[in-house]
Amino acid sequence: MRKLPVVAFALVAAVALHQRDIRVSTRLHAQAGTNTVVNPNSYQDLRWRSIGPHRGGRSTAAAGVRTQPNVFYMGATGGGIWKTENFGITWTPISDGQIETGSIGAIDVSDSNPNVIYAGTGSEAIRSNVILGRGVYKSTDAGKTWHFTGLRNVGQIGQLKIHPRNPDIVYVAAIGNPFAWGPERGVYRTKDGGKTWDKVLFINDQTGAVSLAINWSNPNEVFAGAWRGQRRPWTIISGGPRRRRRRLQDDRRRRPLDACRQRLPRRSDRQGLGRRRAVEPESRLRAG
Repeated sequence: MRKLPVVAFALVAAVALHQRDIRVSTRLHAQAGTNTVVNPNSYQDLRWRSIGPHRGGRSTAAAGVRTQPNVFYMGATGGGIWKTENFGITWTPISDGQIETGSIGAIDVSDSNPNVIYAGTGSEAIRSNVILGRGVYKSTDAGKTWHFTGLRNVGQIGQLKIHPRNPDIVYVAAIGNPFAWGPERGVYRTKDGGKTWDKVLFINDQTGAVSLAINWSNPNEVFAGAWRGQRRPWTIISGGPRRRRRRLQDDRRRRPLDACRQRLPRRSDRQGLGRRRAVEPESRLRAG
């Protein structure tokens, strides 16, 4: 008669394990999905806490690997690039001696090939002691080695984004030289893994791009946030009186850009953030 409770317990345990496996499988599938909506109740009790590293200075760049939930990369304002493979328990510096500057402004990992990583130098948080950016670097072996891949003179890089299905297509948001105005500001794109770059959005010598987002369901649709910023010894210039939403057009259409521009509501000059929307066919773009 004692065998009956043991058998019942075994059945309950088997059912519990089966349900757990289903949840784990569902979670992993959700991580690999491109447009999965997560119920906020699933994480409402989570709280932020510091997981390091406790050296290297402030961090303005971080990226995870969608198919490897234990792997993250972090870029510091003066300490280079760090990597964790155990959910942040320990961190390892992986760019020492390979990248010209220790200031990292942006990191992104390719979703189609997690071994491909791009890092943009020059933190966009332009404090009085900011370090000037020195272009874009690329790794093809998950951060073991890095090599320079262009855009040395674009100054601070606020963000970069890799095409979700093609790691050779990358967009870079360049804020520009934090200490002077100049024509290097804007959004750049490469289609050959960083061998060549084209400027696909230019606003003016004072307004650069600070953020980017790609529509996963339509990767030709790109959003860019613009910011007018310059650091001076006694103050910071941040924002401007006017922002616009712009849409890049295909050369073949020959439609005037002004027909696609809309004025955005005015805000405080201190905020100075505007959005640029680029609905981008695969052919060459022109920006006004």
